[in-house]
Amino acid sequence: MSDFVLDHTMIRVSDLEESMDWYQSHLDYEEKGRWDGDGFTIVYLGPEDVHEDGALLELTHNEGEEDYDLGDAWGHIAVRVEDVHDAYYDLMDEGVEDYRRPEDNPGYAFVKDPDGHEIEIVERDHGAKWSLDHTMIRVEDADEHLGFWTRKFEYEHAGRWEADTFANYFLAPEDAAKEAMTVELTYNYDGRSYDLGDAWGHLAVRTSDLHDDWDTLMTREAEDYRDPESCDDMYAFTKDPDGHEIEVLNPDDSPVDRA
Repeated sequence: MSDFVLDHTMIRVSDLEESMDWYQSHLDYEEKGRWDGDGFTIVYLGPEDVHEDGALLELTHNEGEEDYDLGDAWGHIAVRVEDVHDAYYDLMDEGVEDYRRPEDNPGYAFVKDPDGHEIEIVERDHGAKWSLDHTMIRVEDADEHLGFWTRKFEYEHAGRWEADTFANYFLAPEDAAKEAMTVELTYNYDGRSYDLGDAWGHLAVRTSDLHDDWDTLMTREAEDYRDPESCDDMYAFTKDPDGHEIEVLNPDDSPVDRA
């Protein structure tokens, strides 16, 4: 496993069983790990044959919390299929809500999960079906965020798309497998600001040595949000320039079983 490769995307859900059933029924995900805390439950989901550098989806359910604000600073997760048209209409046959059809979006389509998190369906010739391809976040300053990911985490460009009113930049570690998830930075040229909401939680990156890599991030002037000591030396958190939270995690301290 590569250091700083994206390990998972965390979203908060109002009904854990409903969300698990949706992802397991429609995306064929299976439970990879679970953590029951005081007043909350975390479940990790992914395809049966997820790549070792592939990312998982973390569902977090907080007891008594049923109404989350999606905000607009987080955009979507994207999942891979061989044929977007066939995959989309298979989901329609299964009763998934018709949201953004492939006829209206050449090469991709969108659905929503029970809490309204957007899920893009993209065509790829690599990775397990429905595996996580990228997570999109909206940023207020493209130069600042590109510098953040390249300087702090040593990410490199994995693709870009520039249009008249916006640009998309895809980033990943240099040595990550093509099956790894990328982070997509979406920059709108109109100078808008964004609301983080609370329905999206964080991105997580892997490390083989939490303390050494945390010290490196501090040397590179990453935000000291939650250091390893405050997190029982199992993980830590920093933030990007707009406040998107980024967990730094040693997989050996995770309940996930990728076998």
